[in-house]
Amino acid sequence: MKKWILTLFAAVTFSFAVQAAIEVHEFDTLEQEQQFKELGNTLRCPKCQNNTIADSNAELAVDLREKVYEMTKAGKSKQEIIDYMIARYGNFVTYNPPFTAATAILWLGPISVVLIGFGFIFLRSRAKKATAQNEESWDQSKEERLNALLDESKDQKNDGDKQ
Repeated sequence: MKKWILTLFAAVTFSFAVQAAIEVHEFDTLEQEQQFKELGNTLRCPKCQNNTIADSNAELAVDLREKVYEMTKAGKSKQEIIDYMIARYGNFVTYNPPFTAATAILWLGPISVVLIGFGFIFLRSRAKKATAQNEESWDQSKEERLNALLDESKDQKNDGDKQ
């Protein structure tokens, strides 16, 4: 009986250490709640890099969620909040960076690689066709040589049949 009591006491004691903080946010309107959720899923955690601030449990992400909540409750628009985050953390905080001189390589790089690749394939196939056409040119001398070989083959076959 003492073992059961001791086991139960240990289970209850250690279960208090396993707690997760659950953030509860209250909003005045449904639009504010929607805006908070959208921003949480569109802003990137600067520390985690590939997680949104809604998905990340990093301290910075928690702080950013709290700041988004405060600004949303204060009546700031979605764009004002995004502008604030970009001013503070740079364009990296958004998954869709604007087209600027600094981000031009991100936008134009993949397109240029595809275009250069297709151009290389096109030019290479044209060069192969031109080479193949030059090698395949059939002239009178080749025709005469073929006829001579065929005649020679027929003569050898006829000689073999006679024996």
